[in-house]
Amino acid sequence: MSSVNGAQQTGATIDPVKRIRVLVVDDSAFMRTAISKMVRSDPALEVADTARDGQEAIEKVAALKPDVVTLDVEMPRLDGISALRRIMAETPLPVIMVSSLTNDGAQATFDALDIGAVDYIPKQLSYVSLDIVKIKEQLIQKIKAAVMSRRFRRRIAPAPAAPRTDTARTARLHVPTHPLTIVAIGTSTGGPRALQDLLPLLPADFPVGIVIVQHMPAAFTGPFAQRLNGLSKIEVKEAAEGDEVLPGLVLIAPGSHHLVLSRHGLARYSIRLTDEPSNLLHKPAVDVMMLSVAEYMGRSTLGVILTGMGNDGLRGMAMIKQKGGYTIAQDEESCVVYGMPKAIVDGRLADLVVPLENVASSIMGFFARSS
Repeated sequence: MSSVNGAQQTGATIDPVKRIRVLVVDDSAFMRTAISKMVRSDPALEVADTARDGQEAIEKVAALKPDVVTLDVEMPRLDGISALRRIMAETPLPVIMVSSLTNDGAQATFDALDIGAVDYIPKQLSYVSLDIVKIKEQLIQKIKAAVMSRRFRRRIAPAPAAPRTDTARTARLHVPTHPLTIVAIGTSTGGPRALQDLLPLLPADFPVGIVIVQHMPAAFTGPFAQRLNGLSKIEVKEAAEGDEVLPGLVLIAPGSHHLVLSRHGLARYSIRLTDEPSNLLHKPAVDVMMLSVAEYMGRSTLGVILTGMGNDGLRGMAMIKQKGGYTIAQDEESCVVYGMPKAIVDGRLADLVVPLENVASSIMGFFARSS
C-alpha cells in the first residue's frame, strides 16, 4: 500500500516532505536491525534512533520526541510494559508493541493496549520467512495509522478538521419490521479495547447470537476471547468448527481462518471455518464473515463496524443493506483509527453513526424497535 493510500484509509493526510520519525526499541540486535530496515524501506518513514531496553527508550523518547515508538515487551533492566506506563504518563505518544506469538505474549499485548499502546506486530520475524514482505507492509501501515490516531492527534502536518458526524442527517433509520436474528461485528486497530468496552454492556439475556471478526494473530484470539468472557455477562468464546449460533453467545473468529455460516434445519446456523479466499490481506476477514451472514440471515442482520485501519467490511455492510438489514458505524471522534467506519459512512451505508459508548445501547435499541 502506498503512503497516500495508507493516509486516506485513516482519514488523514501525511506531509510527503516531512517523514515520520520512528524510535525502534528491542534488546535483540537482530530485531533492531530487521525493524529498522523495514521502516527505512518506505520513503515516508525514517528511524530516529534505536534503544536496547525500556530505560533507554524512556530517555530517548524525552530527548528525541519521535512520532512513533516500536516497543519490545520482554527486555532487561526495564521491560516494555513498565516502559509503556512511564511513556504514557510522562510523554504520551503512539506506541506499537512488538509481541511474541505466545499466550504470555498475548496477555502482555492486551495489557499494553489497555495502558495505551495503539497496535502491535508479531516478534517472530525472519528474512527467510515467506511472511516477511507481508509483515513489512503491515508494520508500515500500522506506523502511519498510529501517527494519525485519534488518541494522540500527532499529525505530521496539519490537516483540515473533519466535521463532526451529523447522525440525524446521515442516518436513514427505519423501524425494523421483522425480528433481528444475528449481530455481526467487524473491527481492527483499536478493536480489542473497543470490544472490552462494548461487550460488558450487553445483558446476559441478549436475544441473538453475535459473531465477531477482530484482525488478530491466531495465537491471540483464544486468550482474547477468554479475556472478554471474564469481563462480560454473556458468554464469549473463540469460534470452533460446528459451533451453533445461539442467543447470548459471542463467537470470535480464530486468527487462522475465515468465519462463515452453515445452515442446518429451517432456522439453525453453525460456524464453518475456511481458508478460502486465501488471497486476502486479513484472515479472518470482516467482509467474508459479513457476506456469509447477509446471504443466510438477510434482512434479519445487524452489522456493526468499529475502529480499524483500511476498509475491510465495506462489501459486507453493503450486502447487509442490500438485503434489507441494519447497520451501525462507530463515529470518528471515538475511533483509534477512523478507517473502516469511515468507509461505511462515506458509502452512506450506516443507519446509525454513534460514539463507542453508545454502540451497545444502539444495538439494544434495534431489538426494542423490532419486538
